[in-house]
Amino acid sequence: MQYKYTVLTNTTIGAFMSQLDGNIVLIALPTITRSLNASAFEALWVLMGYILMTAVLLLAFGRLADMYGKVRLYNLGFAVFTIGSGLCSLSITGGMLVFFRLVQGVGAALIWANNAAILTDAFPPNERGRAIGVNLVAGISGSVIGLILGGILTVALGWQSIFWINLPIGAFATFWAYKKLRELGTVHHERIDLPGNVLFAGGLTAFLVGLTLGALSGYTLVDVASIGAGLFMVGGFVYVELHSRTPLMDLTLFRIRAFSAGILSNFLASIARSGVSLVLTIYFQGVLIYDAFKAGLALIPFAVAFVSLGPLSGYLSDKYGPRFFTTTGLSISTAGLIGLALVPANVSYTVLALLMVLVGAGGGMFVAPNISSIMSSAPVTRRGVASGMSATLVTTGALLSLSISFAVLATSIPINVLQAIFAGLSLPSGAPSRDLFIGPMHTIFWIMAIVSLVAIVPSALRGRGVGAVVDQRLEVREQVA
Repeated sequence: MQYKYTVLTNTTIGAFMSQLDGNIVLIALPTITRSLNASAFEALWVLMGYILMTAVLLLAFGRLADMYGKVRLYNLGFAVFTIGSGLCSLSITGGMLVFFRLVQGVGAALIWANNAAILTDAFPPNERGRAIGVNLVAGISGSVIGLILGGILTVALGWQSIFWINLPIGAFATFWAYKKLRELGTVHHERIDLPGNVLFAGGLTAFLVGLTLGALSGYTLVDVASIGAGLFMVGGFVYVELHSRTPLMDLTLFRIRAFSAGILSNFLASIARSGVSLVLTIYFQGVLIYDAFKAGLALIPFAVAFVSLGPLSGYLSDKYGPRFFTTTGLSISTAGLIGLALVPANVSYTVLALLMVLVGAGGGMFVAPNISSIMSSAPVTRRGVASGMSATLVTTGALLSLSISFAVLATSIPINVLQAIFAGLSLPSGAPSRDLFIGPMHTIFWIMAIVSLVAIVPSALRGRGVGAVVDQRLEVREQVA
């Protein structure tokens, strides 16, 4: 009884740190761009580099966790994340900050590849949704605090201070995890799928670099070749995984209906949700010229709404099954995104806040039951891989969302104006700020709304809701097998 709450508390700190860091960096991005004289491309990759490194390593770390222990790799992740945070604060150029964010991403991948799996091992089936809901709420609470704290620190102490906040928390959590957490899952020693790792990491990187660079250059032959090579490598990754004895991504898990439906809807929901904060941050700081603190306050309705629905939907899904809550949540988010795609150029903040509440509330209602459904549907011995697969597709969806948003902006707005918007500077003479930005913003939100609408389909088709009793029977069957 006491140990499971120790696990919940420690993994909650991990979720809190990563979400805090994400929004602190987001809200400070215009200041970072100005201070380091970074390009719009470097500014984007300060965000994307961290997420990319997390995405390409999650599957490998999920496999290593099943081989060598989830807790061991989780502990290492805390240490690497903390060291990476310190290095980020020492950056003197945009390129250096991008590199150190990659180091930080390695630590985040180690944490997220094992977070849900450690929770799943520690809690019985009828309590998992609630535990994951609390974990997610703490994470999103970190994002709320990040919006406010990031604005305060950036304005008062400079952008470097946004990384200092991770150092004492990370040091404490690393020591506590090392002393208190223990391995509960089954360990299986298998070979590492090196070809799969190389193809997935190389393919995703080449595709995203080509997509974002091409948006600035007009998609030259080199950019198109990079995109094509990336897609070819991802296709090769799928082929290798289907024919490997020890695949990086265990595609046999997709035979489980609840797992495949949960994974697909999670991926699409991540594409639909992840670009919202970036677009609105650029709008508030680059178009309305808010400072970092005021912009952080303006984004709070989205995060608070997410927090409010997370634990409740997780608790209710333990009793009644996930399908109703995940499908309803996606429907609410879709309505909010459609509203954002229709707002006029002179929209009031009250209307924006109400629409952010809809998008955030729908996301909060969806996430906890969906993750609980994914993890409960996976066999005990494959939960490390299942956790890694789930987190990988979520982060890949976030990367695609950011890339699509940037591509729409960069192909619709002159580069000198885009650079000024990213840096939160006054626009060049004669540039109509709101009118110039509102068209691309509408396009981005329409794309997200359509993707969110598509995500409803797999969510609704995941099968009848599985309650706690059914989950317990599955658990007993898996352990006997």
